[in-house]
Amino acid sequence: MDEEVVLLEEQLATAHADVERLQSQLADLTARQAEREAEVQQLRGQLEASRAEAEAVRSQASTQAEELERLSESIAAAEAQGRDAVQRYREVVLEREPQLPADLVNGDSIGEVDAAVERARQTVAQVRQHLDQQAQALRIPAGAPARGSPDVSELSSAEKIRLGLSKT
Repeated sequence: MDEEVVLLEEQLATAHADVERLQSQLADLTARQAEREAEVQQLRGQLEASRAEAEAVRSQASTQAEELERLSESIAAAEAQGRDAVQRYREVVLEREPQLPADLVNGDSIGEVDAAVERARQTVAQVRQHLDQQAQALRIPAGAPARGSPDVSELSSAEKIRLGLSKT
């Protein structure tokens, strides 16, 4: 009986050791679970913060897209006004200088129109100079023809006879 008691005490001591070991493992597992839950809560908080940040970025991107669209429309309107202003400038220049050919005066900016106007002026001046030179070459002196007898050497015989008959 003493052996049975000793055996039972040993089994009881082993069972107590197992219970303590299991309680220690349970405490470790409970602590790890608490850590995991804390990590999960922290990750959930980070996820919510990231979602809020993503929504803020989406909102900002949407606002910027609207601003970009508005600016694009403003730029398009300004470009159209610029083209209209250049066209009006071209028309004013052509009205002030009607001798310039309109097809020689082109450009997408005032500077380009000015350069085209200068080239057109040079072209007109060159054409005028050329026409003046041709006119000088073809000019017949003004006034009465020189007095004297006509040169009959180039006339045909029939023309010479007619000329002689007309003088009588």
